[in-house]
Amino acid sequence: MLSSKDRLDRAYKNAIRIPFDDTSKFIFFSDCHRSDGSYADDFANNRNIFFHALSQYLKNGFHYIELGDGDELWENLFFKDVFESNKNVYLLLQKFYLENRLNMIWGNHDMIFRNPNVVKRNFSEYFDMNLGQKVPLMPGLVYHESIILEHKDTKQELFLIHGHQADFMNYVGWKINQFMVRVLWKPLQIWGIKDPTSPAKNYVELIKVERRIKKWILENNNKITITGHTHRPRFSKPNDSQANYFNDGSCVHPRSITGIEIENGEIALIKWFIDTRDDGTLQIVKEYLERPKALKDYV
Repeated sequence: MLSSKDRLDRAYKNAIRIPFDDTSKFIFFSDCHRSDGSYADDFANNRNIFFHALSQYLKNGFHYIELGDGDELWENLFFKDVFESNKNVYLLLQKFYLENRLNMIWGNHDMIFRNPNVVKRNFSEYFDMNLGQKVPLMPGLVYHESIILEHKDTKQELFLIHGHQADFMNYVGWKINQFMVRVLWKPLQIWGIKDPTSPAKNYVELIKVERRIKKWILENNNKITITGHTHRPRFSKPNDSQANYFNDGSCVHPRSITGIEIENGEIALIKWFIDTRDDGTLQIVKEYLERPKALKDYV
């Protein structure tokens, strides 16, 4: 049976490569857990924040890469229920797709997208109520386990992965966890009881996952590695002798979403949230949790 190291090694070896340079702009979000709009839907409270943020990135020429667990397919048996509850989000993702500015990584909660036939069945087309017929959505969409961004000039690599490769029960035993979440924890979540199998809710497991990923990073030339999975935002500082480990957090924080931006050859950790103006009206704003740092300074 493969170890965490073996799973990360394999993901790195099989990763698709995308060239970039200092003019490239990327936004990474993960762990949206888009769901069916029920009381157990953690994404519902932040849907408008996510939609606004992604709309701004579309307008400003960013490339969107989703680092896994975009869809909550443990709690939900049918993707169509998730799609109908978040149709505006998928039609926004379609705009990125049509401009070749979208890449998707699968995580443990949407691991069924490892199967290209499942992706094709769910994303090729949808039924347009206004037209009364099926129309294309994102035909040809491909999900990957991992992606490497490779700088055209410096050849610096950024390794992108969900992160559950360092979590045995959420990679090898994911079907067991899926069953537990769907049958037991989703009904209990309605009553406010959180799923303890998730590393996002289990601090001890979270630390173990991070430790395994950091160990792999240090054994692989301290390669910049950006993950999701734990829901805990992490940002490495240049030249601090620690592993170059980054985590974009999640889109299901209370009242906010976090992500990682790359722009002008720099990397930053950001948060989008609802704020109040002086006149009492609400607005969605972005702030830096960690201000931009030059990628070239990470060696």
